Amino acid sequence: MKVYIIAGEPSGDALGGALMAGLNELAGPVTYQGVGGPLMKDQGLTSQFPMDELSLMGIAEVLPKYFELKRRIRECAEAVIEMAPDVMITIDAPDFCLRVAKIVREKAPHIRTVHYVAPSVWAWRPKRAAKMARHIDQVLALLPFEPPYMEAAGMECDFVGHPVAAQPQATVAEIAAFRERYDLGEDPVLLVLPGSRRGEVTRLGPVFRSALDIIRAARPDLRLVLPAAGPVADLLQAERALWPKDMIVLDPRDLGYDMAAMKRGAFAAAEVALAASGTVSLELAAAETPMVIAYDMNWLSRQIISRMLLVDTTTLVSLVSDTRVVPEFIGDACQPQPIAHAVLEVLEKPEAQYEAMARTMALLGAGGEAPGLRAARAVLRGLGRDV
Repeated sequence: MKVYIIAGEPSGDALGGALMAGLNELAGPVTYQGVGGPLMKDQGLTSQFPMDELSLMGIAEVLPKYFELKRRIRECAEAVIEMAPDVMITIDAPDFCLRVAKIVREKAPHIRTVHYVAPSVWAWRPKRAAKMARHIDQVLALLPFEPPYMEAAGMECDFVGHPVAAQPQATVAEIAAFRERYDLGEDPVLLVLPGSRRGEVTRLGPVFRSALDIIRAARPDLRLVLPAAGPVADLLQAERALWPKDMIVLDPRDLGYDMAAMKRGAFAAAEVALAASGTVSLELAAAETPMVIAYDMNWLSRQIISRMLLVDTTTLVSLVSDTRVVPEFIGDACQPQPIAHAVLEVLEKPEAQYEAMARTMALLGAGGEAPGLRAARAVLRGLGRDV
């Protein structure tokens, strides 16, 4: 079996790695070509070029690299056509991946195309589903309410579960090891999560730092812990002097293989988290950690996207559970004082979020078959293979 597969950022690499592991288990041997990161490489991919070239977000961030991205789109499409795989699988990064799929469909319409992670047509740009259907045969959805949107546009769509629902959670020993390593004792912990992209950290950093000053003035007993995502660890360390001096930064470059366990321990030990909007809200829900969500974009991106939003929340826990108990501060509302007050309120009354978090995990498939294996089964069913 031959598969061409593309991922554009670490979350896509994780999805791709799990899907490839499922395909290797159910349909091996499999030959892979495409673009991916370390987890996909572990499953047999030699990346055509570094995946981090595609890790961009926002209109203003993409524009300076427009011509370079166009070249990469063309290179990927040409590689797919030359390989003539049984299936091409694109993962998230729709502005890149769907352009590759469009060229492939025009020049080699017999190649089956699968896109993993449904675009958020329920949130903005609803016409994307109809455009996508012209060159995508099947969609693998992470959220349970997404298939009807894709099917209405004419594509097959399988809800395969969200990977966060299958991730291991901290053990009692891991929580104790985290607290002991950083000499936390029984002190309350505030988790600080300013994003996994450099642009996010640059924009949100000043707002988060100002909010932390207000929070610490009211609760000086709080210990601050920031688990740094790999792509921004160097930036956070370079700006270390700007953050509170006693903040604990979990740096994957220092912790190595211990990083995953330390991060799990930190998530489970925290009383509350201040986090950028994104998948991290689901990770917090899995760890049963109450949260406050804040996010802002480049000015141009904010002006355009704010006028196109179709939903009243961007927090995935709120959307999946159909509740609005997680405080959220997006765009113009992303200001230090209201964010700080919300964090202090959640610290005092966290109970409102527990039911929403539990409902979210149940709806995302917690306790069922691993999403990567479910995704592999869906891909193989689409190819007419009985699994």
